[in-house]
Amino acid sequence: MDPATLVGLGFAFVIILVANVIEGGNPAHLLMLPPMLLVFGGTLGATVAGGTLADAKNAVRSIKRAFTAKVDSGTDMIPTIVGLADTARKEGLLALEDKLRTIDDPFLVKGVTLAVDGTDPQELRDILEGEVHAKRLQDKQSAKFFTDAGGYAPTIGIVGTVMSLVHVLGNLSKPDELGHMIAAAFLATLWGVLSANAIWLPIAAKLKRLSELEASRMEVIIEGIAAIQAGSNPRVVAQKLRSLLPDQPDAEAA
Repeated sequence: MDPATLVGLGFAFVIILVANVIEGGNPAHLLMLPPMLLVFGGTLGATVAGGTLADAKNAVRSIKRAFTAKVDSGTDMIPTIVGLADTARKEGLLALEDKLRTIDDPFLVKGVTLAVDGTDPQELRDILEGEVHAKRLQDKQSAKFFTDAGGYAPTIGIVGTVMSLVHVLGNLSKPDELGHMIAAAFLATLWGVLSANAIWLPIAAKLKRLSELEASRMEVIIEGIAAIQAGSNPRVVAQKLRSLLPDQPDAEAA
């Protein structure tokens, strides 16, 4: 699990609440149901309307992924692929069937299985690259859902503020209540801007980053399988795969 999203969002909200308290405010006054309901409900409705129900379902499922997923760019797969290359070079591709039982990466298992079955190298590459392309498209749509939500939320918040100000203008005969009513009116704008920049857009950015890492991992696997099929020297395979990845000193140190 990568806690970056949870820690980042939690830190942002804590700082906002602390700043509110330092200014003499009461955090409880920010938690008013009507403006929050309008902003979150209106944002969700507008975002769903901009896509399909399947897009919305995929986006909802991806929320858990944004908070809990941990994906390596492919560094952790290099020893496994090099081991497979060594076995294939010494014993042949058929010897890899026994090795597949110890591998828990479905994409690598699928690729190696196709290689063992004698699939043409170019056809095998086309199949695996097609799967990477399809995954990129699905991930892009999930991230777009939250990017769109980040765009709608501030505007929905302004709508809520305007609605509340209309209500305020209709009650000018009650001066004792105007201060509270005006403050409540601006809460919709606050939650619109806050939810966009402290919830929706960060989640979208995290999903994009996870997609990049997963695609990078899959591309490393594709190149590894191609090298295994070609009977390349395991040391050459390791060097080739490492050259595809950015330097990760922290990961190497670990």
